[in-house]
Amino acid sequence: MRHRRPTSSFRAVVATLAASVLVLTACSGGDDEPTSGSASAEPSPSETTEAPPEPSYWPLTGLERKGDAPKHPVLVTKVDNTSSSAPQVGLGSADLVVEELVEGGYTRLAAFYYSQVPGSIGPVRSMRASDIGIVPEGATVVTSGAAAVTIKRINGAGIPWITEGDAGVYRDTSRSAPYNLFARLGEIAKRVKADEEPPPYLPWGDAADLPKGAKARTLTADFGAHSTSWQFQRGRYVNTDSYAAEGDHFPAESVLVLRVEVGDAGYRDPAGYPVPETKLEGKGTALLFHGGRVVKGTWRKDGLNGAIELSTKRGDLTVPAGRVWIELVPAVNGEVTFAK
Repeated sequence: MRHRRPTSSFRAVVATLAASVLVLTACSGGDDEPTSGSASAEPSPSETTEAPPEPSYWPLTGLERKGDAPKHPVLVTKVDNTSSSAPQVGLGSADLVVEELVEGGYTRLAAFYYSQVPGSIGPVRSMRASDIGIVPEGATVVTSGAAAVTIKRINGAGIPWITEGDAGVYRDTSRSAPYNLFARLGEIAKRVKADEEPPPYLPWGDAADLPKGAKARTLTADFGAHSTSWQFQRGRYVNTDSYAAEGDHFPAESVLVLRVEVGDAGYRDPAGYPVPETKLEGKGTALLFHGGRVVKGTWRKDGLNGAIELSTKRGDLTVPAGRVWIELVPAVNGEVTFAK
């Protein structure tokens, strides 16, 4: 299983009720035996209380779930993140977003949908080999396609994907190609089925579990040609470099920065740029921004299919339940800055 279960902060508190037994004893004339009118009251069925069921949690947010899990798998949509994508549609409905490096020092988004699906999402763009370590277990990717070498690797990793020509994927004639491919995730969700509920994507916990950390109300993740900046406002982080449509911004309650190794995917894009491959495995530095503060730690992932684990010098580090934006910033040639 790729991701571990929620931490102890999310385990149910089980109340145990003990039934009281009332013994009525009648004594007479020094006789030690109970009279025929004596009886021991047995607890009735109505007095027996069963423990409540343990609560369930959404795997991409760690929040408590009411009702059954969706029948569809996690839908990961690859979304363009350049000015040509403006306005991006559907990011506000995502459970979690991962920002990854692509060629030329720009970035692309992997938007995860499970607890809710938007009517439309896009512009939809292509996959990278980096996605093998990013896409959660059992998920389906919605994409414009990929280079032949990437498709071979994605298929080899057993990751299903949906693209143009499949039901629910369409071109918006009001936009120019290649930034006009969109997907109706609600339609797609009705026809793809999950084998089982996905495991937690991150080690979830409570804000009360976090170390105090340092003040950090602003941060910038620099990928080279593109930077993403955040400001902590009214309990959430606002992406000041977002291309999202008005009212459709991703409401990040935490920003998790993972410094990652980046290699060469082995081919070049049509413009001649070498295509990078983010390797989300091994270990590296982690920065968890929440509540206007930052906690420094380490991330670890045992292989591309492993679980993301976080720790500090004092022990395990959990992410407060809520919606999280993950920045996969290159350990070399990338930079992260933050300020009070």
